[in-house]
Amino acid sequence: MKRIGFLSFGHHQAVPGSKTRTARDALVQTVELAVAAEELGVDGAFVRVHHFARQQATPFPLLAAMAARTSRIELGTGVIDMRYENPLAMAEQAAQADLLSATESGEGRLQLGLSRGSPETALRGYESFGYRPADGETDADMARRHTEVFRAAIAGAPVAQANPQMVGNRSPLAIEPRSAGLPDRIWWGAGSRATAEWAAEQGMNLMSSTLLTEDTGVPFDELQAEQIQRFRDAWARAGWDREPRVSVSRSVLPLIDDETRRYFGRRSEHDDEQVGWIDGGIARFGRSYIGEPDIIAKELTADEAVRAADTLLVTVPNQLGVDFNARLLASVVQDMAPALD
Repeated sequence: MKRIGFLSFGHHQAVPGSKTRTARDALVQTVELAVAAEELGVDGAFVRVHHFARQQATPFPLLAAMAARTSRIELGTGVIDMRYENPLAMAEQAAQADLLSATESGEGRLQLGLSRGSPETALRGYESFGYRPADGETDADMARRHTEVFRAAIAGAPVAQANPQMVGNRSPLAIEPRSAGLPDRIWWGAGSRATAEWAAEQGMNLMSSTLLTEDTGVPFDELQAEQIQRFRDAWARAGWDREPRVSVSRSVLPLIDDETRRYFGRRSEHDDEQVGWIDGGIARFGRSYIGEPDIIAKELTADEAVRAADTLLVTVPNQLGVDFNARLLASVVQDMAPALD
């Protein structure tokens, strides 16, 4: 069965109609939506990470809070910008949050999406966090280097020498605590076919969003389906001994009552995929799915990338509040998900 999750950007701003007027509102409501989603049978609660913006930022306190209030639902990120991260500190935080999320069987629930990141509000904001690419590196190279160190650390690689005055020897030390199984639950947010192949070569799961940083002239879902196939082919060539996971994100807005029609009814006539420029290069943006639930279900069933993925992440308009988004998710689970299996 296809897994269904939600993805929240955690927007907050004191504007008319917003239910998340402060950062605290957005954080508390994200926890509450995770609880509601679990009760509805949703499989995953994912959060976006942005810096220098009125959105969710460092994710681990929020993920730990979500873990404390839920027991089954997967908890994830989509995605953490690794240009900003201290990989060893992140390894400690991730392991702690994963341990707190563990089910009765002891299995952690974190599904961490990482990437080079998207264009940010701040110009080279990662430099303000203390990180600069090394000579000859790009910021993307630095993000991949941080990712390599992080993944080694959560897998138990030694990263420091013991103090002989404390332990009597110079044995190498690994990060503590560690959470078994977390290394297999790391995803890479890939914006192109080439980066998807790279993610497979590294042994990371694939996370693909509502935009691709390339365009071949074919519809978005076909290009993304090709990206997924190339990922799976590269995974097979690499010879990894487990099955990878693949997620795609979609904006899904079912018109189920007067309120949803008031907010989104007019958009249903104009929303379509687009080609534009982002971060200095061409990109193709996927369409939003807006309409009656049965119509959306048929459209999602025809979406080649949705068919190819094992997980569908539905982006939610979080500023409209928990009750509103719970109704949307209920429609997705009850009216659409059965058609996707």
